[in-house]
This record gives sequence, structure tokens and C-alpha cells, in this order.
Amino acid sequence: MSTRSRAQTADGTPQPTRSEPSANPSRASRCTETIRDIAEDCMVVSEGLLVGAYSGAAPNTDILQRLISLRGLVEEAIGVVVVRHRAQAQPLKELAPIAGISEDRLRKKYEPTSVDRSLTTRSRPDPVTFHPGAANAGTPTLRRPGQRLAAALRRMQRGSGLRQWELAERMGVHESYVSRMLSGERFVSWKYVKIICEMCGQDPGRMKPLWEAAGGGQRSDTDDPGEYLRTYLQGLHYAHGSPAPETIRVITAEDVHLALHGPDLPEWHVIERLTVALQGLTTIARPLWRRAQAAAEHSTTS
Repeated sequence: MSTRSRAQTADGTPQPTRSEPSANPSRASRCTETIRDIAEDCMVVSEGLLVGAYSGAAPNTDILQRLISLRGLVEEAIGVVVVRHRAQAQPLKELAPIAGISEDRLRKKYEPTSVDRSLTTRSRPDPVTFHPGAANAGTPTLRRPGQRLAAALRRMQRGSGLRQWELAERMGVHESYVSRMLSGERFVSWKYVKIICEMCGQDPGRMKPLWEAAGGGQRSDTDDPGEYLRTYLQGLHYAHGSPAPETIRVITAEDVHLALHGPDLPEWHVIERLTVALQGLTTIARPLWRRAQAAAEHSTTS
């Protein structure tokens, strides 16, 4: 019989022994994916908060609602991190000092089955939706997808030496109609995008991701999501005047080249900074990066 005594509580009764956490790889994997989703949701809400803060016209009720949404997302994320930590067979004593509460409180507050149950019913915030011709009030004008497409087509037209009336003649429309398309005042149909590209000696496929973003974010089916992301970034780069990599100071020239030409997929922070520098929207680039990342992970494991 063992003579080692168990720890006792203040009233002298033995404390229950705590078993070491057991690993649960499938739950840890689900938590990892959920953390990515919540991080993306935080970005969507923060983008709206940033636009509202800079516009100066957003009502306080709207700003507070976004802050409350962010607080809820953070609380959700904390619970998922705690559950993932346990699923990875890691002791909660590592998280308790950071969270500022005891191990017992972490264990009770973020019980795995309870967190799992709440995640099955969670709703995700809707990203900014861009429709043809929509005003997109509050979004900085140059960052609107329609303006990015128009800037690329306008640069293409000017670089080719073609006049607007020549494009109008080929399209069978009035010159003023072409002028509105190239200024971003009117949505450009894919038919006209192809005509402009072909007349200017450019590949229409180069503009497809920009056009799809301007038309509401619908993506073409593609066997290579990484290439689609690169084509989208190349379109933003072209619309921005094709700046030299060393002039984009938010990331290194090597990272700029990797993001635009591959072959590997950079980390999100690289894509995010490049997108902002090229006057794009991270709410569009992020899902493209996520899709490319998932495809890269699948090809690695298969």
C-alpha cells in the first residue's frame, strides 16, 4: 500500500486528482480552422470599423455595434484557443497567467463540448458586397473594385495609343459610354473588357479576377487557386502603375516578387500589406488567399 498522501483541501478532505489532458487531434484540427475563420471575421468587422472611423459620418451606434461584435469574436476565439490547447494535450497552466484567470476557471468556462456546441450555431459577419454600379458608400473611392478595374483598363487604353472613339466604334456604343466605363462610373461587362484587352494587345485573362471582384466577388472555377490569387494581385499591381518592387516599402522586394509570381504562397501578412499598398481591399484578397492556402495544404498532404 502506498504511503504517499494526496493533497488535501482546507477542511482536510482529499482533493480530487486531475488527470493529464489527453490529445484529440481531430478536435485540435477543427479548432485551428475555426480560429482562422474567426480571425477572418475580425478582419471583416475591423475593415468596416476603420472605414466608419475615417469617414467621420458613421453614427456612434454603428461604431459601437462593430466594437461589440469584435468583443464577441475575441471571446469566441479565446474559448477555441483554450479548447485547442487541451486537445493538443497541453496544460492549462500555460494559458492561465495570460488570460488572467485560474486554471479551474478556464476549464469550467471553456468546456470543450460546450464550445463545440456553440460553434455549430455561430453566424459569420457578411463581408462587404460589391454590386455592379453600387455606390459602396464609406469605402475609399480608389479602393473600390470597380475603380481598380477601371484604372487598369484606362492605363491599358492610354498605353496602347488608342483613342476612346476607336474603342467605342469597335464596341458599337457612344464614346461617352466608353468614357464612363474607363472612369469607373459605369460597370464594364466582360464582353467589353475582352474587346478593350484585345484591341490593346493584352490578355483578357489578366483582368478576369479584377472584373469578377468588381462584379460582386464571384470567382471563376480554377484548378489553381494560387495562380488566381497571383493574377488578382498582378491586376492590382498593373492598375496601380506597375510600381517597382523596391518602391513598395511595406514588404521586401523579394516578398513582392513571391506574391506576384510565386511559385510559393506567402504568409497572409505579406498579401495583406501588398493588397493595401496597391489600393485593394483585404476583404477580397483574404478569401482568395485562404482558398490558395487550403489547396497548397491539400497538395502537401496528398
